[in-house]
This record gives sequence, structure tokens and C-alpha cells, in this order.
Amino acid sequence: MPAIPGQTSPPRRPGALPSRSEAVLDAIKYAILSGELTPGQALVETDLAERLGVSKTPVREALKTLAGSGLVVMSPYKGAVVRDVDQAHARCVYDLRLLLEPVAAARSAVGVNAGAGVGGWKEARRALDRADRAGDAAERSLANRDFHRALYAGCGNPLLVATLDELRDQTALLSSAAWARQPSWEQEAHEHRAILAAVRSQEPDQVRDLMRAHIGAFAARNFPEDGVR
Repeated sequence: MPAIPGQTSPPRRPGALPSRSEAVLDAIKYAILSGELTPGQALVETDLAERLGVSKTPVREALKTLAGSGLVVMSPYKGAVVRDVDQAHARCVYDLRLLLEPVAAARSAVGVNAGAGVGGWKEARRALDRADRAGDAAERSLANRDFHRALYAGCGNPLLVATLDELRDQTALLSSAAWARQPSWEQEAHEHRAILAAVRSQEPDQVRDLMRAHIGAFAARNFPEDGVR
């Protein structure tokens, strides 16, 4: 991980992380998603602070935030470690997404009829373009994560959005780990574009069905119930 350079930034909104803390958070998250920090690896505050060229305080804040999003597991005995990618947990994540995300995406697609979802599909299109240009699995996972959020964020149910938001980082970790074993991102990109086309055509039922098939196929390929790939 590169050192975080000194920087100045515009005033931040109340409650937002300071710019340096946010940069540290992004650097550690990227290192986890790229595989530089591997599942099960201990995350020692002093070591990370030295590698990033910062004090321990922003590192401690970042680890707490990453624990909240599921990328890091904190234990009173072992300290912080990168979450291990195990089959049971992966199936739980994808089971919840299958239950919620197709419905949320379909509801968001309805908003396109009244113009409410236009910003969502445009943001989704930009995320797809970023994924196509990505140089590694970490960048691609983060872009794909943004694509999915753009399509469910307009569902009109803030509790549903918050629940799916809680799964975003864990989904990115699982997809990066899966691509390391079996690169299938080109297939998923094709599925993404089919979903986006259904959104733009204002076909919520098709959006729901395509999203369900997309999430389900990825889970079946990479995290099958019998554990055999």
C-alpha cells in the first residue's frame, strides 16, 4: 500500500470522515479486495500505519469502519483480521441478496417512468464503463458494487436500501475471491448490460427476473450448496 500524501480538501459534511481517514480507509479496503491483504491475515495497527505513512488513529478508525461493513473481523483476543471467505457465509450473503435485490431493482425501474430513476440508470451506465476499464479485480469489484447500488437505490424504501448497502463490501470481497479462482467477469458484464437495457426500456418485471438470474448464477458457480465447484 502506498503512503497517503498530505493533502488539503474542501470543508466536509458533518459526520463525514476526515479526508486523511477516508484515504486510509480506501487504501486498506483496496488492499483487501486486491488480495494484497489476504483472508485471515492479521491487521496490526502499527504495521498498517507505518506502511501508509500515517498515525495509528486513522488506521484504527478505518478498521472499525471495515468491521462494520463486514470486510474485517475484530476479536478481543486476536485483534483485527481480514474476513475469511467461507462457503457458508457467502451463501448467506447471496441468499439475502436474492431475496431483496431483484425486488428493489424492479421498484427502482418503475421510477424511470416518472423520471425518478433516470439518475440511477445513468450512474449504473457509468459504473459499467468503469468496470470495463478496470485494471484489476479490486477496481472491477468496486465498480460492479456501484452498478448494483445505482439500480436498487431508487426503490423508495430506505430500510431496504440500507440493508443492501450493508452487503456491498462483503459482496465485493466475495466477487474478487471468486474471480481469482474462476474469472467470469466478462459474462457478468454482459448480464449487467442486459439488466440495464431492461431498466431503460421500463420493464420492471424483466429487471427483476434478470437480476435474480444474475445473482443466482454467480452464487451457483462460485458458492454451491454442496461446496463442489
